[in-house]
Amino acid sequence: MSKKETIVITGATSGLGQLVAFELGRRGFDLILTARSKERAEATRKKIQEIAPSTKVDFFYGDFSLLKDVKRVGSEITVAYPKIDVLLNNVGIHAFVPRITSEGLPEMIAVNYLAPWLLTHMLKPSLQNAREARVVNVASEASQRHGFLKLPDDLTDTTPFTSRGSSPIYGKTKLLNIMFTAEVARRWSGTGISVNALNPGFNVTGLGRELWFASVLERLLKALRIGDPRKGADIITRLIVEPECQKMTGGYFNVGTGKSIEPVSPGRDVIMQNKLWEATENLLVEKGFISKSDATYQ
Repeated sequence: MSKKETIVITGATSGLGQLVAFELGRRGFDLILTARSKERAEATRKKIQEIAPSTKVDFFYGDFSLLKDVKRVGSEITVAYPKIDVLLNNVGIHAFVPRITSEGLPEMIAVNYLAPWLLTHMLKPSLQNAREARVVNVASEASQRHGFLKLPDDLTDTTPFTSRGSSPIYGKTKLLNIMFTAEVARRWSGTGISVNALNPGFNVTGLGRELWFASVLERLLKALRIGDPRKGADIITRLIVEPECQKMTGGYFNVGTGKSIEPVSPGRDVIMQNKLWEATENLLVEKGFISKSDATYQ
């Protein structure tokens, strides 16, 4: 990509999102970043400006566990940036205790799946105005351990779970990301917007912040050269900048090799992808985050 193209990165103040922001700042992108904390945002801005003093950095603030915040942030970005070249849906959480948002939704589903779905919907006009744009969704091979997919119930399931029981729920949110990627790619065929997902590999940064031993584990993994987040940042960057990736859409790609991955069942099931889409639309219409008139999202 040429310089001075714009990229939206969610969850950009830590982990993979921050590493990608650093790299794309070096490459001359204008950065549109989302954050919850102004303090962490300013710390990230300072680091980016140290790396790339001429890079434009614009922050939009919101809590992505709340879809009202996602909708507001999406509206604010669309007004400020009528043309966006890339959307990186990176924000994510692995919650080890069950939490229900103030909107009555299970937190991991809200943050990891519904938030990127809604933000992608909100930013479509700006992406289309770029003529050749990209949406990149951070999924995970944790999707392999997703338990049993039950739609539409999974989108609103607030059943309590243990720390161990959190893993299948996290995996399910990542399976939904993969299925969403394939469905939106199909629906947006011919728009000039490519949509792809990736597995960034295992790393503790950001996602593991709820583990009391996360910092110790992160140091150990670094010492053993396991779970290097720079590898995850590399595959994300490749999907964003490499010209051939603009021509691919609906794919799911692996850290390291960059090769296509076959997702676990029912990840490639077109009927289930469509069922997920319709269940998501219905839920967001019911909650008032999208209207029936734009629920087709095409």
